[in-house]
Amino acid sequence: MTLSNRSLSRLGAAVLAALACGPLWAAPQVSRLTPPSELFASGRAAPVIARFLPGQRFDLQATLRPDAPERSIVSARFEIDGRPVDAPVSIRRCDSGCAKGVPTQAVIATARAMEVQRAGVHEFGVVATQDDGQTVTARGNFEVVGWQAGGRTVRNVIVLLGDGMGAAQRTAARIVAGGYAQGKVAQPLAMDLLPVTGLVRTASLNSVVTDSSPGMTAYVSGNKNNNNEEGVFPDDTVDPFDNPRIEYLSEYLHRTQGKALGIVTTADVFDATPAGNAVHSSNRGAGTGIVDQFLDDRHLSGLTVLMGGGRKWFLPATEAGSARSDKVDYVFPKEDPHVAGLVSRWGASPGALDRNRDLIGDFRGAGFRYAATRTELDAVDTSRTDRLLGLFALSNMNVALDKIEGRRRRAAGSTTPGVVDDYGFPDQPMLDEMAAKALEVLARQPRGFVLMVEGASIDKQAHNMDTERWMLDTLEFDRTVALARRFAETHPDTLVIVTADHECSGAALIGGSRLTDARLVEQIGKGDSAANLRDAVVGVYEQAGFPRYRIAADGYPETTDIDHRLLVGYGANPDRREDWRTSARPLQDSQQPMVRSEPMSTYPATPFARKPGGFVVTGQVPGESAVHTATDIPLSAFGPGAYAFTGSMDNTDVFFRIAQSVVRGVVTPDLGQGRPAPRRAR
Repeated sequence: MTLSNRSLSRLGAAVLAALACGPLWAAPQVSRLTPPSELFASGRAAPVIARFLPGQRFDLQATLRPDAPERSIVSARFEIDGRPVDAPVSIRRCDSGCAKGVPTQAVIATARAMEVQRAGVHEFGVVATQDDGQTVTARGNFEVVGWQAGGRTVRNVIVLLGDGMGAAQRTAARIVAGGYAQGKVAQPLAMDLLPVTGLVRTASLNSVVTDSSPGMTAYVSGNKNNNNEEGVFPDDTVDPFDNPRIEYLSEYLHRTQGKALGIVTTADVFDATPAGNAVHSSNRGAGTGIVDQFLDDRHLSGLTVLMGGGRKWFLPATEAGSARSDKVDYVFPKEDPHVAGLVSRWGASPGALDRNRDLIGDFRGAGFRYAATRTELDAVDTSRTDRLLGLFALSNMNVALDKIEGRRRRAAGSTTPGVVDDYGFPDQPMLDEMAAKALEVLARQPRGFVLMVEGASIDKQAHNMDTERWMLDTLEFDRTVALARRFAETHPDTLVIVTADHECSGAALIGGSRLTDARLVEQIGKGDSAANLRDAVVGVYEQAGFPRYRIAADGYPETTDIDHRLLVGYGANPDRREDWRTSARPLQDSQQPMVRSEPMSTYPATPFARKPGGFVVTGQVPGESAVHTATDIPLSAFGPGAYAFTGSMDNTDVFFRIAQSVVRGVVTPDLGQGRPAPRRAR
């Protein structure tokens, strides 16, 4: 194709006119538009990234960049389906408080707490004006997932989350707990007996490999978050508490139905999974602000029960063991329009920088009964208690193997200190004991509840490649699954979901030891060569046989150092040493305030230090910790609505299927099983 002289003349005139106004590429830009949208990112209308329930709240935000340093953005408005939103729009300049790489003349426009009722895909956009009159627009889309016609509604929801628990972790626990007889399972896990199972895809907003924050929040917000972020979309500010929010399941159901929230974990309660049910932050490590938000925003979440470790965040900074700091706290000044909407529109607490806050005292003042030990927890009269706080360690609680060892040692009259004594908390409850007390309290709530129970150290000990410790934590978790099922059987309007946020370490059950434990000890004494500790020990295929662990009256193995033990390898591991025997002590936990003091400072710091006599296993990842994987993970369910959780599903699908059962009722098995809900108008 050739252009005529007349066309060339017109083109030249257009170029000259444009040059008279400045460079051809000079124009204001929209560099970020929230909620995240493939329509904005690539111009493609599908897949739709952000999805919401009818009336579920979320924020709109855009980062706007003028075309030159001397220019400025003077106004912005948001539209949904071509109509301006009915909410004030704040504009924050980036001359301070914005992320690295964002120019100082850029601004962030935000509209807080949107609600859209009509089901279907909606287009939204921003229109901004520069001080010279130029305008810039950008558009994206989101979906409101409509309700289906349902039957009986669910009153209570129990989500049991085994952090890092993939199929291999479940299988290992089954072998340890019940064993096999001629290829048949002798005693299935409680998880195995739930009638419905599906597979969950776990990718986060910014990676195929999620961390625990978006891994949890996808289940309870219906949306993808970036790694290390919980209950928020990413933004371009450095403040970890001002990001665009997404309303959690707990908040939505508390606002619309008055349901209560319970959170139980074996981790520090500020950790990603517990916080990812009630707290909004782009920094999962901002401990002081996270625990303050638990209490101060309980009117939003309905928080009624909170139990786990993490006492260090609740103690005033003047007390030994405290970790409170203004650096990880928050405040929303009313004179700052960028965050004022969090208070005026969302109803969030304005916060305060208060490192010397006595948060345990404030919980008590709000009517919470406080327990610091298992003995105190047992003494709680739940017929007179409707709010409960339990903090049983300064940071993460000890794992099941060490807690059980401590109980057995005390029962035998031993005065020799063990791991729980070294940590300073010899009287800690097991996960199922905490969950039982939580259910007693929550069962009294007049409008039902959502309870999240986390077996946290399945993940933490898989990171450490401490096989026996994560196996027993999986058993502890399974005992809690059995408890939840018993509750649901006596409260038949309860839906129980058992799943994980991701798999950790690429655990693989490679076989069984060909040696007795005594012979294995002898083999270790011969040296750390692969010939001694791999070739002479590892039995695969028929050489693996059926490892048999004897279970004591307390429900845990009498010992994990058995003859012909189960052998576990890792596919997402750093270099490590392996001798196949149970480690007497866990690795140092860097989150413990006393980790640098004896006796905890004498614990092994790395997997190499833990097993100095083992043979070297070359890893696939750098560092000293195994990592999460992108592998799909199993989900099992019980109770009304369980059959919605079959097939292969995205982790965000779980949220919408829970909400459907609670708000509009259970859908019969032939409708929508394994498929997204149809888009029907409310």
